[in-house]
Amino acid sequence: MDFKTCIALMSLLVFTISAPSQEITQAPAIVTDRPDVTESSIVLPKGSLQFENGVTWTNDHGDESADFTETLVRFGLSTRSELRVVIPNYVSDLSGSTASSGFGDIALGAKQQLGPLHGQFDLSVIVALSLPTGAERISSHGFDPFIKFPWSRNLAKRWSIGGMQSFFWNTEDGRRNPTWETTFLTEKEITTTWNAFLEYAGDFAKSGGSKQIAHFGTAYRITPTQQLDCHFGFGLSRAAPHWFLAVGYSIRVDSLFGAKSVETGTIPGE
Repeated sequence: MDFKTCIALMSLLVFTISAPSQEITQAPAIVTDRPDVTESSIVLPKGSLQFENGVTWTNDHGDESADFTETLVRFGLSTRSELRVVIPNYVSDLSGSTASSGFGDIALGAKQQLGPLHGQFDLSVIVALSLPTGAERISSHGFDPFIKFPWSRNLAKRWSIGGMQSFFWNTEDGRRNPTWETTFLTEKEITTTWNAFLEYAGDFAKSGGSKQIAHFGTAYRITPTQQLDCHFGFGLSRAAPHWFLAVGYSIRVDSLFGAKSVETGTIPGE
């Protein structure tokens, strides 16, 4: 090999190493706003679309009902922002009493991630507006804004804590009934794909009694972008439902625009 050929090959090697390549990132595992009342303190990856769904069976002072599909659609707008649509939920009377059946109201909103903050706390703010699109006896018949502040912090040995402070301006009988909601959650990651939680949630309205519940549940990722969940709870105050039981399924679709992502590895146990 002569000197000129050697120089040409070296130049080609340097150019190949230094040439820019397409950005490829590994997509994180799915994180949902269900099944707990406390919503996630982080947003979706940019360009991802997520559907969170469920069915709940409730006994509320003798009236039994089922509501479905509890669909929340989330879209990752940027690395710290997402758009959100609460699809109208259908409530079905199971008791044959005076309970109503029909679709609820739609809600449109957005989430902005503010953390991580000092002390390794994650924090987000969710703002949304409910629109009066539901059935006559289900809809609030008002344009009802609300704001939520979910937070979380990872602890040692796969434990984490979280909570949420929320404020609702709901329309009831043609009047506003401001409501403060507070939650506190402790969660244990049993394996890399399975977790369980214990939660307290309380609604305190200006008019009417408080609705406080104890809440338990678990979630399992069947793939990095799909999750099954099951949860149940019971009332701690007179105005709260006696008990409820629910199951859910969530799925995320990645890379709708922006950087290409790829999932690597396999789920333990597969």
